Amino acid sequence: MTYEYFMVFLGAAIPWMEIALVIPLGVVWGLSPFWVMVLAFVGNLLTVLALIIGFDKFKGWHQKRQEAKGKTPSKKSERAKDIMNKYGLPGLALLGPILIGTHIAAFVGMTLGATKRNTTIWLTVSIGLWTLIFGLGTALGFDLFTS
Repeated sequence: MTYEYFMVFLGAAIPWMEIALVIPLGVVWGLSPFWVMVLAFVGNLLTVLALIIGFDKFKGWHQKRQEAKGKTPSKKSERAKDIMNKYGLPGLALLGPILIGTHIAAFVGMTLGATKRNTTIWLTVSIGLWTLIFGLGTALGFDLFTS
């Protein structure tokens, strides 16, 4: 049983899997919704915080990698820039988990000038809110169908 909870934590920490996928899967697999939500929140937040703290090094590495591949910005990056320009950092942080992912939201927000402090605050709030929405929604919805 510990293995499944570790997989929830790990899955939430991996970009592109994140809480939107991991929480519903954990609850449907029959794991405790409370522990799934706690571990998914912590797993996702830790990697986002690591990205924020190491942003300067990550930004340099990412730019070199994109230039070496000759890539243009992805659709997710373009969508994130549009959200940031239209709604600011709060909008980017709150919409990020469902539209582009928390890691991309943090990266784009900071690339476009958001401070590490504000990015941390808004993404923590966002990850917490979406954890509750996905966790409670899945638990209540799954319970409705199994009753």
